[in-house]
Amino acid sequence: MSEQHPREFWSGNFGVEYISRNRSNKLFASNLNFFAKILERCKDIESVMELGANVGMNIKTLELLLPDAQLHAIEINRVAFDELSKLNCSAYHCAIEDFVLNESFDLVFTKGVLIHIAPDNLDLVYEKMYKLTKKYILIGEYYNPTPIKLTYRGVEGKLFKRDFAGEMLSKFTDLKLVDYGFAYRHGLFPQDDITWFLMEKV
Repeated sequence: MSEQHPREFWSGNFGVEYISRNRSNKLFASNLNFFAKILERCKDIESVMELGANVGMNIKTLELLLPDAQLHAIEINRVAFDELSKLNCSAYHCAIEDFVLNESFDLVFTKGVLIHIAPDNLDLVYEKMYKLTKKYILIGEYYNPTPIKLTYRGVEGKLFKRDFAGEMLSKFTDLKLVDYGFAYRHGLFPQDDITWFLMEKV
């Protein structure tokens, strides 16, 4: 049997199992802390697009922090999408690589998503993020200065670490780095050792 492409992998049962591991009041509180710090560095956010939203834990957070903003989200897994679509956001059921929308947003972001994109598809995803944003791009991912592939819950070829922000800054010369930081898994408001980068289109 051939190895599943990451898109098919996350749209299936493994993506469903991911849901139960990534929804809790503790994560919600941690997300409030995570996004509040980052949004302090942004101005005039009236629209947001999340790529890879799962059941919408980040969207729920942003609904509180940005109550007047229009929220949009993409999700590949049907079970997760069904829950996401019940929230106060415009939800789209598709892979990021296949998403087409003639609209742009003040903030476009991923959180724990680029690490699961097949490396051969990253350039396409970078281009989509760049075209979708009017102002800011936020990526919150596992960082490594050079690309590496890791085993993810016993499965090969589904988790990748690299310098996503550095690659985007090199690819799009009108992006500038606004801020960056690290969210530690053992902190008061833990995240999964996420390094985040906020970039602005200038």
